[in-house]
Amino acid sequence: MQSLFNLFHDLWKSKYLILNLARNDFKTRYAGSYLGIFWAFVQPVMTILVLWFVFEIGFRTAKVQDVPFILWLSCGLIPWFYFADAWSNATNSFVEYSYLVKKVVFKISSLPFIKIISSLFIHLFFVVFLLVLFISYGYSPGLIAIQLLYFIFCTFTLVVSLSLLTASIIPFFKDLAQILNIVLQFGMWMTPIMWNYTMVPEKYRWLFSLNPMFYIVQGYRDTLINKVYILQNVENTLYFWGITSVFFLVGTWTFKKLNSHFADVL
Repeated sequence: MQSLFNLFHDLWKSKYLILNLARNDFKTRYAGSYLGIFWAFVQPVMTILVLWFVFEIGFRTAKVQDVPFILWLSCGLIPWFYFADAWSNATNSFVEYSYLVKKVVFKISSLPFIKIISSLFIHLFFVVFLLVLFISYGYSPGLIAIQLLYFIFCTFTLVVSLSLLTASIIPFFKDLAQILNIVLQFGMWMTPIMWNYTMVPEKYRWLFSLNPMFYIVQGYRDTLINKVYILQNVENTLYFWGITSVFFLVGTWTFKKLNSHFADVL
């Protein structure tokens, strides 16, 4: 508990520094290219368009849950893009900012947060893009769309919890970066993003709900498509925060045990 208190205390004291560094990280990520940060938005948009063309134009996929396939697909892809980008970048934060890790006066616990917040800037743009997309198709999200702020917070918290663990291990085990890429590729297909979980026999659906990203992806769809409120899904909500809390405690404990050795291996 003392370690958790110290972590939150350090983060709160460094909140303005973290925001400034996150903003700088976002600006410099594509520094040197002619189009700059424009590239941060091109790849996700192109991925959505390609998948839309393949499934809706090529395979002539019918409406899913009474909405056009592109809307249903975007509700799953957009939170996944943020999760994958933030987790991958935050995992490599100690390695990338090794020159800061070696500075005694710098609170290195803030480094994963810098990467996660930097990715959050892009995600917020795509949440607005998603809402505009729904409106352009004639599906007004309504006031329930405010619920998306809760699921954005869920994604942020989940990424923080996982990143504290993976970012603490990768200085000692560099292969973790490649393993993480495989996990993200596998996880994208195991999460019902491009397919509807109702296709699975009912007795096996609980296996997919063990994936915490299932709760978030389904939350986006419940908010914008099914109009389901959070309090109507108490069981999955309790499970999500339970498993996320476990990840956070394990990640915090791992960081506390290993952070003093980072400077020796980086």
